[in-house]
Amino acid sequence: MTTGKGKKRLKNIPILHDEVKQRHQIVVTPTAWENMKCEADLRGISISELIEEFGRRLKSPAPSPHK
Repeated sequence: MTTGKGKKRLKNIPILHDEVKQRHQIVVTPTAWENMKCEADLRGISISELIEEFGRRLKSPAPSPHK
């Protein structure tokens, strides 16, 4: 996803979403990383934006079965 022609990205000014992104770290298997990389490439977006799209589709977090 691009910002659109003529739109310059400015630090701490959201363009694609209504809030500024924060840096987070995730740990995934090499297989999961490659799958996300391939999917992001197919969509023409970054892995970060792929994860953003997934997270924004969730209505509310489901309770974790591991707690």
